[in-house]
Amino acid sequence: MATIRRLIVEVVDARNLLPKDGHGTSSPYAVIDYYGQRKKTRTVIRDLNPTWNQVLEFNDGKEKPSQVFTDMLELDLFHDKNYGPTRRNNFLGRVRLSSTQFVNKGEEALIYYPLEKKSLLSWIQGEIGLKIFYVDEAPPPPPLLEPVKTDPPVDPAAESNGQPESTTPANTEAAPAPAAADAGSADQAPPPAEEPPAAAVAPKDEAAPPPPAEPENAAAEAEKQPESEPSAVPPPAQPEEGPPQQPMQEQHPDFGIDFTTPRPVRSASASIPAAKVAPQPISRTMSTMPMASYASDPPDNIPIERSTFDLVEKMHYLFVRVVKARFLPTNGRPVVKLAISNSRTESKPARKTSFFEWDQSFAFGRDSPESSSILEVSVWDPPRADVAADANFLGGICFDVTEIPLRDPPDSPLAPQWYRLEGGGAQSGDLMLATWIGTQADESFPDAWKTDTAGHSNSKAKVYVSPKLWYLRATVIEAQDILSSVMALKEASFSIKAQLGFQVQKTKISVTRNGTPSWNEDLLFVAAEPFSDHLIFILENRQPKGSVTLGVTRIPLTAVERRVDDRKVASIWLTFEDNKDDKRVYKGRVHLRLCFDGGYHVMDEAAHVCSDYRPTAKQLWKPPVGTVELGVIGCKNLLPMKTVNGKGTTDAYVVAKYASKWIRTRTVSDSLEPRWNEQYTWKVYDPCTVLSIGVFDSFEVFDADNVDREAAPTRPDFRMGKVRIRISTLETSKVYKNTYPLLLLGNNGTTKLGEIEVAVRFIRSGPTLDFLHVYSQSLLPLMHHIKPLGVVHQEMLRSTACKIIAAHLARSEPPLRQDVVRYMLDADTQSFSMRKVRVNYFRIVNILAGLIDIVRWVDNTRAWKNPTATILVHALLVMLVWFPDLIVPTLAFYVFVIGVWNYRFQSRVPLPHFDPKMSLADTAERDELDEEFDMVPSTRSPEVVRVRYDKLRTLGARVQTVLGDFATQGERVQALVTWRDPRATGIFVGLCFVVAVILYLVPSKMVAMAFGFYYFRHPMFRDRMPSPALNFFRRLPSLSDRIM
Repeated sequence: MATIRRLIVEVVDARNLLPKDGHGTSSPYAVIDYYGQRKKTRTVIRDLNPTWNQVLEFNDGKEKPSQVFTDMLELDLFHDKNYGPTRRNNFLGRVRLSSTQFVNKGEEALIYYPLEKKSLLSWIQGEIGLKIFYVDEAPPPPPLLEPVKTDPPVDPAAESNGQPESTTPANTEAAPAPAAADAGSADQAPPPAEEPPAAAVAPKDEAAPPPPAEPENAAAEAEKQPESEPSAVPPPAQPEEGPPQQPMQEQHPDFGIDFTTPRPVRSASASIPAAKVAPQPISRTMSTMPMASYASDPPDNIPIERSTFDLVEKMHYLFVRVVKARFLPTNGRPVVKLAISNSRTESKPARKTSFFEWDQSFAFGRDSPESSSILEVSVWDPPRADVAADANFLGGICFDVTEIPLRDPPDSPLAPQWYRLEGGGAQSGDLMLATWIGTQADESFPDAWKTDTAGHSNSKAKVYVSPKLWYLRATVIEAQDILSSVMALKEASFSIKAQLGFQVQKTKISVTRNGTPSWNEDLLFVAAEPFSDHLIFILENRQPKGSVTLGVTRIPLTAVERRVDDRKVASIWLTFEDNKDDKRVYKGRVHLRLCFDGGYHVMDEAAHVCSDYRPTAKQLWKPPVGTVELGVIGCKNLLPMKTVNGKGTTDAYVVAKYASKWIRTRTVSDSLEPRWNEQYTWKVYDPCTVLSIGVFDSFEVFDADNVDREAAPTRPDFRMGKVRIRISTLETSKVYKNTYPLLLLGNNGTTKLGEIEVAVRFIRSGPTLDFLHVYSQSLLPLMHHIKPLGVVHQEMLRSTACKIIAAHLARSEPPLRQDVVRYMLDADTQSFSMRKVRVNYFRIVNILAGLIDIVRWVDNTRAWKNPTATILVHALLVMLVWFPDLIVPTLAFYVFVIGVWNYRFQSRVPLPHFDPKMSLADTAERDELDEEFDMVPSTRSPEVVRVRYDKLRTLGARVQTVLGDFATQGERVQALVTWRDPRATGIFVGLCFVVAVILYLVPSKMVAMAFGFYYFRHPMFRDRMPSPALNFFRRLPSLSDRIM
């Protein structure tokens, strides 16, 4: 049933408005414009922090045919001139919101929007709180009564006239219809003018003479009402007279396209005329639905993306769509067998209605559209399970593939047609099917049986969406009435345990005597929509023998308030009850503050490879900056992952993840060089994100025939490699077509399992300045800076989010298995690794290499190894000392020259990939790799664990020495003024006094000039021993001598 969508705007309150009435206050009211509708709130008299709590409703204008601009809601705030000495409605501010920020009912939250200026010279301040959401309502019932009033005058008119008038369509007007009948022209005008009357008259004319025409009428009605009796099977000889005539008169008012159909190849013994072998197709509404859906305006919140498949190669397929059959001499459930070249397949058993229905599509791979072969389509009646007999051949058709039409996706779908079956027992049986040659861009391709997937149901390409995740913040404030009067004088320890699904958290222990413990502690959970669970709170009494449960309370997640900022939500009191007693005895109450924090981004990936940084609340989303397109072309030189019947084979598929959208290609069976040529698109909200691509070998296809569908597969899919592409490294509108090696790091080192070929393109959707402005904005939402989460806490929440997403996608059909999701999210790669410790050390050394080069250059300049360079440095020193305003421009220009110079040496690799040399994967010892992939707790022998522990102690000793050296240098700096060494501190303080006096008397330029020339003096005037200042610093004391 169609619904009417309305936009609800709840104007709650405003804060910190400007006084505009001349007496230090304002009397504000709001005016809201949306799609030409204007509504106004009431006026709050003399209040700078007004509260309205008023709800305004607007009709949604999404059904309008043309939309030039984005849907905008504009709210203007004014001061009412009727209150105060002002003579006009003074402007207090405005808010402009896009309809993309609006959510459905149940997802709304109170948001405070800052008031904007109308012009540059406007003086505006304050903010206004709004709740905006959509509501779908049922249409009003009055229109349903109108047909009841018009029916009585139509029925008498129809009864008074002849039979031709009874077939007049019901949607014609009541007055002209009788007039036309009286004029005597009803028998001539209606049939050529309208197709429905002609189709309706034909059954009336055929109803009298031969009875076999009646099943043909029933066949036409069965497309609309499948409930008709299936037992009426016509005689085989009679339909040959009726069907050839009726379809010849039948036209297609729904189509303006002439569909070319292949002619079946008849055998030598066939004597059926061509007009009877291929009748005209019956008018169907199914084929017109896709055209109507794309012709009408789609809703804005569900944009239709029709990929052009221009990043991948075209793969030609022969498509066969088997719809239904009629007049078959069987009461069983026949099947259709198809054969072409070396490919053979069989359809599922037919559904028995008034027809034998399959409605199944098949796609046979073709090397080129001009490949010549014969397509054989046959219908068989399989024997019953309790009868040992061969299948009964009911008839077949042969098609010459060279005569099958070629179709591309912009063309409309090809209409299936009736074909007469030849041979076998179906002397007059007909089969409705459609054949065409298309590509992987055809809309029938995703659900069709394919030759390269062996027809496995879980081998289809699918798109998955991660569940919408929220942070649930539960603030446990205090509890009351939890002790009886007898135990009130004793100290007791209490804690609250909160549980949400598999997540369990506990508060700290509170010790009290009066039975009112307080905690004021925040507990954070991860919850996924739809909210069907309950948040359970358990009150525990900590005793020496263990914890004792005193009471339990629970609250459904649907009752928890949502917020998008750091405002305080209303607190609630929940009653504890005894869960062991059916009488629900009162055990106290607890004071809680619960809310869903929509201002955070729930991390499911590591921060350095994250694909999305948007907050959970849709109201805070910013418009996308572009789209990224991925074309998965294929793999090369794959290694066999398993052995089937003594032959190595691989059933590979690709999974890609960006933001909340996952894609999975179809599984190509038994191929070491699979070709997918599938293309997908994602919206990009931040260019500094990463697209992850993984290749897997499916064991589910191999075990499909041996494992029960309800039983979980025994073996996980094998990981073959991963590719990461950072969006910010892509140039706009440039296609990157690269081949990446599939590297897998295991206990035995790095193994190359093959290569994957992909094509990537980033398309910017906005102006260049808006796109560059994104680089100046924060990666994470505002709540991460207002109330930041700790690193350890954030990692725990990320692990929980990964488990929730993996469990959700595993329940899809076909499922995306949990081991695949965890590998794509890097949920199991956070263990300790000695290899990564050395990698990070070398990364730090590489960063410091630039500073080390600068220090060496300065030393070489001081040593006069290049006299020309040293003289130029002296000249530069003189210029910068006497003209200090040139220091910053000179440094900026120097950095510019370095950047331009390094442009010549930029990496020529199109897109970076995993670097085994940088990762030390080839040089790592086998024991280190075994330790890296060991589980926690360790499963190795005690001797191996002891050796690894000793090695870790050695590394810890080195780290301990380095940290001690850093601490020593810092303590020596502190010792300059702490008088720990009185003589050293006296010398330093006296020297500082002398320097201060000299700098007061001598100009700073002269001092800087003298210091520079002294520092760059010739080596012949320099001593080989360290400088006195360095010797003085090294003699300062530290606290290392006090450590035991």
